[in-house]
Amino acid sequence: MTRPLDSAPPPGGYREMWRIAAPLILSMGSFTIMQFCDRVFLSRYSSVTIQAALPAGALAHTFVCLFQALAGYAGTFAAQYHGAKHARGSVLSTVQGLWLALASWPFILALIPLGCWLLALSAHTPAVLAAEKTYFILLMAGGVMVPLNSAIGGFFMGIGRTQINMFANAAGCLMNIGLNYVMIFGHCGVPEMGIAGAAYATVISGFFTFFLQLAVFSRERTVRSVGFPAVLRVDLALMRRIVRFGGPSGFQLLMDIGSFTLFIMLTGRLGELSLAASNIAFSINNLAFAPLLGFGMATATVVGHHQGARNPAAAERAGYTGLKMAWIYMAVIGLTFILFPRFYFALFRPKSAAFSAAELVALGRSMLWLMAAWGMLDVVTIVFSGALKGAGDTRFVMVYMVLGGWLILVPGTVLLLHAGYGILTLWVWLALYISVLAVGLWWRWRSGAWKQIRVIEHREGLEYIPPVPDEIH
Repeated sequence: MTRPLDSAPPPGGYREMWRIAAPLILSMGSFTIMQFCDRVFLSRYSSVTIQAALPAGALAHTFVCLFQALAGYAGTFAAQYHGAKHARGSVLSTVQGLWLALASWPFILALIPLGCWLLALSAHTPAVLAAEKTYFILLMAGGVMVPLNSAIGGFFMGIGRTQINMFANAAGCLMNIGLNYVMIFGHCGVPEMGIAGAAYATVISGFFTFFLQLAVFSRERTVRSVGFPAVLRVDLALMRRIVRFGGPSGFQLLMDIGSFTLFIMLTGRLGELSLAASNIAFSINNLAFAPLLGFGMATATVVGHHQGARNPAAAERAGYTGLKMAWIYMAVIGLTFILFPRFYFALFRPKSAAFSAAELVALGRSMLWLMAAWGMLDVVTIVFSGALKGAGDTRFVMVYMVLGGWLILVPGTVLLLHAGYGILTLWVWLALYISVLAVGLWWRWRSGAWKQIRVIEHREGLEYIPPVPDEIH
């Protein structure tokens, strides 16, 4: 039976998903372009800086991601309150996320010595290690901008106004590209700073993106009706609830990215060619991966809306809709990896390298083919982990992905390195690990256990409204 032309589209369907996902994909696309340009500029600066950028950047992301996910989980609360038609709950959840982000800054700074020690254990060359430490320290010093952006961006994702994320991130991306050109190479009267310039550009543009979104948030109707100072109050009960659900999500992200970062650092022991090819290939992979995160965030948002509205059937439909849309995207990108590997690697052309461009492309071509294959499975992991988090099933995602990373990926990588295998064998092992993650997360979503989870509280059948100042009433 066909649906009448004048009837409303089904909740959780393609139209609803695309309305949320399109700006997020463009937003993550701008973030990808920013990172991609970082790598291109650094490869043109020297072969040392392109080797240093990915391990140091990945380690900084590893240390910050726990706080990013914890503060950003306020966006899931915002989504569920939005689905439950409670604007004040969305606003106040976001404020608690901002306080959590600010509270994380001293912890981020305290992790800098540990990170430098871990970089020293990677056994990279002295020149690469020195560049890694410079990049890492500067990114960590301004690292609070990551959880701040996650919290404020989560609000606009949660209420479905993802165009704000898109415009803010696009503006930050353009600023970052301009600052990279000026600060890495030393133009417009600015001294040449190399990899330090890339780090400064990232931090400055990150804060710029945050303040753009904060300015729009301060003009929200609910915020203006209360007054911005009054709405900034700390609500410990609500904050504890965000930590309760967001804590497992943050720990999972920390351990998942941590295992992947360790994989990247260990592959650096295989020589300059392997490290450069792997780092460039992962930078190219971000072209596919970051927009896929847009699909994952959109799926989490739409699932959160329908779970908040107590419509698990629509939430389930949204999960599968997000998967199908992301598969189509990944198939197109993967095809370009297979057909145009030389084009991708020609964008980098590391300066003063000890290997030829032909050697780099020969090794990189096989890596791109592997990325095209595992990308279709990675879609399942990204979309269903987002969907499960949007429904509040953060504990399963945490346990499953932590066990997978530290009982499969890391031990297998160490054993293969000890046995003398090369970089391509390690990449095949990474593809097998991604397959395991995909199967487990697909099974959990299909089981429907997440439908019984309640993120926002109820009182006598009414959704819980967080305590608010007297000025609101």
